[in-house]
Amino acid sequence: MTTDYDIRFAIDPVTAATMNTGELREHFLIEDLFAPGQVNWTYSHYDRMAVGGAMPLGAPLALESIKPTGTPEFLSRRELIAVNIGGAGSITVDGTSHELAHRDMLYVGMGSKAVAFGSNRVAEPAKFYLLSAPAHASHPTVRIGIAEAKRLDLGSKDTANERSIFQFINADTAKTCQLVVGLTTFAPGSVWNTMPAHIHDRRMEAYLYFDLKPDAFVVHLMGEPDETRHLIVRNEQAVLSPPWSIHSGAGTGAYTFIWAMAGDNVDYTDVDKVGMDELL
Repeated sequence: MTTDYDIRFAIDPVTAATMNTGELREHFLIEDLFAPGQVNWTYSHYDRMAVGGAMPLGAPLALESIKPTGTPEFLSRRELIAVNIGGAGSITVDGTSHELAHRDMLYVGMGSKAVAFGSNRVAEPAKFYLLSAPAHASHPTVRIGIAEAKRLDLGSKDTANERSIFQFINADTAKTCQLVVGLTTFAPGSVWNTMPAHIHDRRMEAYLYFDLKPDAFVVHLMGEPDETRHLIVRNEQAVLSPPWSIHSGAGTGAYTFIWAMAGDNVDYTDVDKVGMDELL
């Protein structure tokens, strides 16, 4: 069996506020995204976002349908974005191969049938971080390299959050139904992401943290602004962030993260800001 999945149900903020560390990790943290020769999915009831990882070795891995989608093919009523955080690889979509280097992404539109993930070298396998959401229309498959993403430089050294945001999906790159995806890197010495914090009740979000050293981790803050909680997140682990929750964090060392949203709209600026004095 090369495809596996689990299901995460939606949790309301009142219930989340009563959870201990183990319960928070069980409901919001995805610890095992990447396994050699495997496609792993976490199907979330937050906006029906599916978060997955594909790590092909010798043979390509097919994108197979899973029971929660209830469709003949995985993309019968869905769209997909794959970001390569590993070695060079390729994704074949209905007979057309798309090469993806480290940190490149591919958007695959609704209705695509035969999708397969491959690695150029088994010794340095590709690791495709997968994000999928329900779709209402079919848009063209588009490859977007990290150099082609829209770059925003934010933060400062004084607040330890000097960072560069690379928006893969924007008006100039690819059209999607609801997926919005980007990647954030940090200047040397900066560790804080998405601070000051915000929420967006119209969209859920998923965070993948990677490029962490084995002994490093990120303290990911979640919860309502006046009832915050935290998760300890290690390399290549992801967090499901509900629409009612902040999503911010600080690392013990250098790291990179990919943020992805699904929900009512694709407006990157549609957020409700949280003042620094509002966090408890």
